[in-house]
Amino acid sequence: MSGNGATSPGEDPSDQFIGGDNDEGPRVEFYGGRGMSAFPIAFFIVWAIVQTALWRIGDTGGLIVGILVGLIIGMFFVRGNWKTYANTIFEGMTQPVAVTAIVAWIWAGMFAQLLQDGGFVGGLVWLADAAGVGATLFPAITFVLAAVFTTGIGTGYGSSVAFVGLFFPAGVLLGANPVLLFGAILSGAIFGDNLAPVSDTTIVSAVTQDADIGGVVASRFKYVIVAAVVAFAGYIVAGSAMDGLEISGEAQTVFLESSEAIGLVHVIPMLAVIGAAVAGRHIVEAISWGIVIAIAFNLIFGLASLGDIVMFNAPSDAPFAGPMESLPVLTIVDSADAVGVTGSLMSGVSGFFELSILVLLIIGAAQIMIRGGAFEVLLNWSLENLATNVRNAELTMVATAALINSIITINTAAEVAIGPYISKIGERFNLNGYRRANILDGQTAAMGYIFPWSGGVLAGYGAMQNLPGEYEWLDQSMLVTPIDVVPFVFQGWLLVAVFVIAALTGFGREYITDRETEEVARV
Repeated sequence: MSGNGATSPGEDPSDQFIGGDNDEGPRVEFYGGRGMSAFPIAFFIVWAIVQTALWRIGDTGGLIVGILVGLIIGMFFVRGNWKTYANTIFEGMTQPVAVTAIVAWIWAGMFAQLLQDGGFVGGLVWLADAAGVGATLFPAITFVLAAVFTTGIGTGYGSSVAFVGLFFPAGVLLGANPVLLFGAILSGAIFGDNLAPVSDTTIVSAVTQDADIGGVVASRFKYVIVAAVVAFAGYIVAGSAMDGLEISGEAQTVFLESSEAIGLVHVIPMLAVIGAAVAGRHIVEAISWGIVIAIAFNLIFGLASLGDIVMFNAPSDAPFAGPMESLPVLTIVDSADAVGVTGSLMSGVSGFFELSILVLLIIGAAQIMIRGGAFEVLLNWSLENLATNVRNAELTMVATAALINSIITINTAAEVAIGPYISKIGERFNLNGYRRANILDGQTAAMGYIFPWSGGVLAGYGAMQNLPGEYEWLDQSMLVTPIDVVPFVFQGWLLVAVFVIAALTGFGREYITDRETEEVARV
């Protein structure tokens, strides 16, 4: 699965989003032509650039306002009844690719919070200090570990959430540059999202190009590893050149002294998640096993109490609170503001409410663009005017896949939408299904984790906003504004560059006559 979630046995991932040819549906007509259907999403992108790049505000709530305003203004360009426009928004918001992304974030958020509260960050700091891993190497090592973890579990969004919560504070404390560190985490998510056999993007790229998943993964490795080797070297060089934040020496010393090796016991639940995912378990099941093991370890080793995991704070006048006050998960509070549910599980969930709303609205806006025809106009124009020979055809495939994935924030949704067009261009020049799938998924993986409105960046940033308050030495000023990380997602930019070079030089190019793909493997 990708940054988004799993595909059920026997289900065709291309049925998850209506950009394909298998579902026509009603069209929305606009004054000014089909291109005007792109207005809501274009307005949002401009809003996001102004908010994050020009005014340096990374607030998710502000982005929600931006997409809402875009959708409201877009309604005034609709010809005829607005009901179809409104229904199309709801149609997009209810697509499985959007919902499964949110599920992945929530499960990964709970898992990461349990590990964080169980001292895993302290264990990482202890290990890095004992092994002599300093600020220079930490981003590069984080990139490798995030790549391995994501390749195992197949969800880049879940990996971004977990690694920001666990590796980001450890790296910042050790002196690594926070922007570079965030970029390394996103790069690792890209590597795994692109290569993992259980990733949604891998599955969709194979299915939409009539190729078997095993063959796609095997043929993809050469592109991914070239980008990864250069990215790894880049993080070492940048790590030595980019300074970290000034953290109080006293705070650093206190945290280092309190860091214990026992926190590293949580490597086991992480390995359990990877193992379950590799064994073919649904990502929800895989992460649930990690949650169960993490809770058990926290209780067995005294790393966290049951009340730390979940605590009910009841008012003093609650009828049954008094007799049950001795329960380890119940506290009587006097202040009305303190009433509620707290603990690791709640903290892990609550950080993604705003992000979930934003993603649903963006998918709704993308659906307007598809139903209104702007998506089709763009792709058909490129098909007729740019794909004039095999080299130009591949460059067109790279460019259009990258563009659509830059617009539609959820990468699997974008991939399902554009997959039929990539197939059409490739088949015109007899390009092998493996080649088409690799070009498609390379851009999907890369562009889903670069721009401030991209799902992977938003997921990681959402997790990052929860960190102040978790550590006394970490405050809001230490967080990374999403626009800052754009140049430092090395794996993403390099992966796009690799495919541009491959298109220009013919590296890795295969035709249908060279090798036939196997029967498509549906999972």
